[in-house]
Amino acid sequence: MTSLQTHTRPVDLPEEDRAAFVIKVYQHVLAAVGAFVAIEALFFMTGVAEGIYNITWGSGSGASWLLVLGGFMVGQWFVSQAVSDLDNPSRQYAGLFGSSLIYALLFAPFLFYVYNVQDSSGTVTSAAVVTAIGFALLTFVAFTTRKDLSFIRPLIMWGFGGAMLLIVGALLFGWNLGTWFSVAMVALSGAAILYQTQNIIRNFPANAYVAAAVQLFGSVMTMFWYILRIFASRD
Repeated sequence: MTSLQTHTRPVDLPEEDRAAFVIKVYQHVLAAVGAFVAIEALFFMTGVAEGIYNITWGSGSGASWLLVLGGFMVGQWFVSQAVSDLDNPSRQYAGLFGSSLIYALLFAPFLFYVYNVQDSSGTVTSAAVVTAIGFALLTFVAFTTRKDLSFIRPLIMWGFGGAMLLIVGALLFGWNLGTWFSVAMVALSGAAILYQTQNIIRNFPANAYVAAAVQLFGSVMTMFWYILRIFASRD
């Protein structure tokens, strides 16, 4: 496996090559989102989404969600390992679309609930639009600010660590984390997008655009999840 630090960084490249790197990153983010939508549609057409909903949300069992969460984290570890293998493009793309599959599995019961239990397809559309606008604005800020945002990395790590503890506690003890938790997670995801965008340009190797796309895709999907929770809680 080739280390991410052993290749030329985009910031050291001529402007034309740096722009080409950025374009590749966002093309792959869009590819991951497209794959997520396609897989989710397949889950709904085949009844997989309903089956996962019945096992998780329908059963009301926190233990089921703990298993889902554990599987999600294991899957993300494998994805991270795959996209870091810069000498193996096939493995990188397997990681990229594997990430889409993992998020599709995670979202399936939630989307089934919104579409079929709440009967509110407009909620998903509204959440998606707000997420897209938020991502675009945060990307613009990250590209235009001259401030070094590396100082927020520890805050992001501690924030997500604390959030994970709260989520596990909620599943074990039946806590209701409420709307303000979702708002805080949207803000935390936004901070992650800001940091990741700047870090990708300054520190990632020029051939690590798939790994960069996977990082941004994960943060966008996390933001979408919690924005969707906020919208769904109002119905």
